[in-house]
Amino acid sequence: MWELIVRYSVMSGGLLPLMALLLLVTIAVIIERWYFFHKVLLAGEAMEHDVQLVKYQNADDMKKVADHYQGTVQSSIITSALASRGEDADAMDRHIEESIMWQLPKMDKHMWVLDTSVTLAPLLGLFGTIVGMIKTFNVLGVDGASGAPEVVTGGIGEALIATGAGLLIAIIAIVFLNYFNKRVRLALHQMELLKIMVINRLYGGGSSQHGVAASDRAGKNVPPVTIARQSP
Repeated sequence: MWELIVRYSVMSGGLLPLMALLLLVTIAVIIERWYFFHKVLLAGEAMEHDVQLVKYQNADDMKKVADHYQGTVQSSIITSALASRGEDADAMDRHIEESIMWQLPKMDKHMWVLDTSVTLAPLLGLFGTIVGMIKTFNVLGVDGASGAPEVVTGGIGEALIATGAGLLIAIIAIVFLNYFNKRVRLALHQMELLKIMVINRLYGGGSSQHGVAASDRAGKNVPPVTIARQSP
């Protein structure tokens, strides 16, 4: 098995181990980003529900929500809103937008690795295949080479392994790159929704159904959430 790996690596000009390293880095980024967005979106859903329970003009309960979700990406929305509460709603909106912009690098972190893998992996595979085919066709130039056709066809098959490996890495990377781009859009939508909800509750006049979660008003059985809970 080890001899086979070494032979394929030599046939690809030493690019096959480099592609294996690229695959390892790609998988590591996929795992890290999946865990990150899983936490972010779950925290956003829970925060949306808790902010819905805050009554209008009740800054104390809003602060309790911010304290409970301290450390999450979305918590900066409420803290920025509370810090700028002495100004008008438009100024608060601008401050919250600024806090959201500060969080964008966290959303886009390491995504360039997947984008690079999509483009780089097939190119490395193609280059490795070309190197392997050049080595294979050199057999035809050797005087007295026996079984040259078999050697050439077998060498081409081995050289194509690099192309197949590059395409496999690119397929994995592009699937998860599109998936995480969708997660980024969902997270930004959550943050925009939270921004509007917070501004409305700090500056709005309220309604007959204020302090009631939308899911509860729709008749769904949702476990009650106590906004007075404290951070552990």
